[in-house]
Amino acid sequence: MIAWRVYGAVGLGSALGSALRYLVSLALIGSAFPWATLAVNGLGSWLIVGFATYATHRPHDRVAHWQPFLVSGFCGGFTTFSLFGLETLQLWQAGRPGLALGYVLASVPLWLAGAWLGHRLGTRAATRR
Repeated sequence: MIAWRVYGAVGLGSALGSALRYLVSLALIGSAFPWATLAVNGLGSWLIVGFATYATHRPHDRVAHWQPFLVSGFCGGFTTFSLFGLETLQLWQAGRPGLALGYVLASVPLWLAGAWLGHRLGTRAATRR
């Protein structure tokens, strides 16, 4: 059974991640291209994989105990894959199939690069101690 404090940590992390995502979208509003979603998903990939990798290598470290807050909570609230799908569809329906395709082609490599970088940095941080 998961302790209620874990649920609270996930909820708080999710609220903070969602609020930050919203602030990023406000800062990058006004473009036909969904830069905010591209940015948060790229950064989110880096963060979520970095935290998860570190926690896997050092499960008893104090940082690993923050995994529910950071991974499920903050990163889960911060990233917006469902919004990515909606925005791609909206670009297509708005008669901008080239922009929709460009968005998809830019997103996936960025997310994968973020995941790779997060894994590398998480491994490096975990093995440095």
